[in-house]
Amino acid sequence: MLIALAVLAAGIGLRDPWPPDEPRFALVARQMLESGQWLFPHRGMELYSDKPPMLMWTEAAWMWLTGGWRGAFLLTSLLSGLGTLALVWHAGRRLWDARTGLYAAIVVLSTMQFIDVIRHAQIDPLSLFWITLGNVGILIHCLRGPSWRMYWLGCFAAGLGVITKGVGIVALLMLIPYGVMRFRQWPGVTRTQGDGWRWAGGALAFLIAVSLWLAPMLIAAYGLRTPEYLAYVQDILFRQTAERYANSWQHAEYPWFFLGVILQEWVPVWLLIPLMLPRWREALRLREPRVWMPLVSFLLILVFFSIPRGKRAIYILPALPMLALAIAPYLGELLKARWLQRFCLALTAICGAVFGGVGLWALLKHPRAAQKMAARYELTDGGHTLWLALVVIGVLFLVCAALWRTRRGVIALLVGMAAGWIVWPVMTYPALNANESARQVMMRADQLIGADGQLGLVLWREENLLQAVRPVKEFGFSRSGPEQLGDARAWQREDPAHRWLLVTGQALDDCVVKERVLFVGLANGLRYSLLPSAASKAACVPSGLVTDR
Repeated sequence: MLIALAVLAAGIGLRDPWPPDEPRFALVARQMLESGQWLFPHRGMELYSDKPPMLMWTEAAWMWLTGGWRGAFLLTSLLSGLGTLALVWHAGRRLWDARTGLYAAIVVLSTMQFIDVIRHAQIDPLSLFWITLGNVGILIHCLRGPSWRMYWLGCFAAGLGVITKGVGIVALLMLIPYGVMRFRQWPGVTRTQGDGWRWAGGALAFLIAVSLWLAPMLIAAYGLRTPEYLAYVQDILFRQTAERYANSWQHAEYPWFFLGVILQEWVPVWLLIPLMLPRWREALRLREPRVWMPLVSFLLILVFFSIPRGKRAIYILPALPMLALAIAPYLGELLKARWLQRFCLALTAICGAVFGGVGLWALLKHPRAAQKMAARYELTDGGHTLWLALVVIGVLFLVCAALWRTRRGVIALLVGMAAGWIVWPVMTYPALNANESARQVMMRADQLIGADGQLGLVLWREENLLQAVRPVKEFGFSRSGPEQLGDARAWQREDPAHRWLLVTGQALDDCVVKERVLFVGLANGLRYSLLPSAASKAACVPSGLVTDR
């Protein structure tokens, strides 16, 4: 757990929220604290109905406790990651023994996607924790029970997962393999008689958790009965859940998309799967529910997220802990194989050569790709910090290979990975933060408009409002560019000497006097410019947007 803390917490406090999701949730959380409106999240002046407010509540709590949001916005993800590892260890210990629990937790921690997701302040780490808690509670009851409190806790956690992201209900899929195994009379499965009311208590626990937010939200919305609040209810309960699943309008992918995600982002864990197949087949012959119940749960989650057209790589992460629990019982035997130790040692050496070689090539040769990356992030040192970080990571991999050699190749690989995950954020976050967080752009804009200037945002991103140095004027987030720009110009005409508009290249139309536009800087690949009142043609009716790239 100390190693996990070092890996997952590396870089906290060294950066601000980065797009695409972090600034949005941090902004909503800050507005909750400032307004005292906890039931209905706001993004600027508009209601934010894309996600339930659970994550924003926790971020607001951390901001209140710490007195700020830099670092605090990452604490929920950090604790969710550590909690997930603790739950996986606990499940492995209860089902098998403490060493199996340790192996299961190591499998999860060594997965690239797990570390990458936990290191970002998105909804998914908290959702992962609730789903894992739901799975573990149901597993322990069904295989080491009866333990009704764990069962009810698991169902309650699934409900909390629903009001976190909506997909927490996948934890209840665990009951499907349990029902089949119980019907087929597998050994080791909990059997109870005359306890229908206790099983029904799980549904009650699930509904109580969901109602913690849903009930007061509905009472307040239908009490106010304004169009915007009724639209909020319609959007978050139907469009963002059932309709999003049945008829996704974003991130369209093929049904086999997640197989590619596993191959790319579940390294090195997926390399163990071919070695597990004969062992899983033997467990099926022996009807071993401790292996097949989590394994079937993994497959059901994979199928659940593969059905809708809209898919993102992050969706499949809740299946990882269950796969780890199906792998862990066989790792002790596998680690005794000398070929595996040699393979991992070779992989460690290859990682060292690749990271170190790429870093040295970028440092010494200054290739065009390295120059473009440095220009994109406006790095004053030409990106030397990034390339030096790669060199350091490569050296650490090679040192690990030299220290542990063939007898401890697995340890060499794991320590090298942990060192790389720690070095990269510590060395690169300070260099990348000004551009990634839009802090630099907002500070430049504040300086350019002067002490008496007023700033309006057009086609803004959440990081612009979050990083604003002084109070700003915004004209809605979801409205179109022409609508925002039209209202912004009307606002600017009321005090043309002091009011400025900060716009992205996509917001410029043919009424703009390009010679009067002041370029501010780049942030996340977007060009930001300031429009004084003289940068808009008088009495001009725009016919369309023009791109400033």
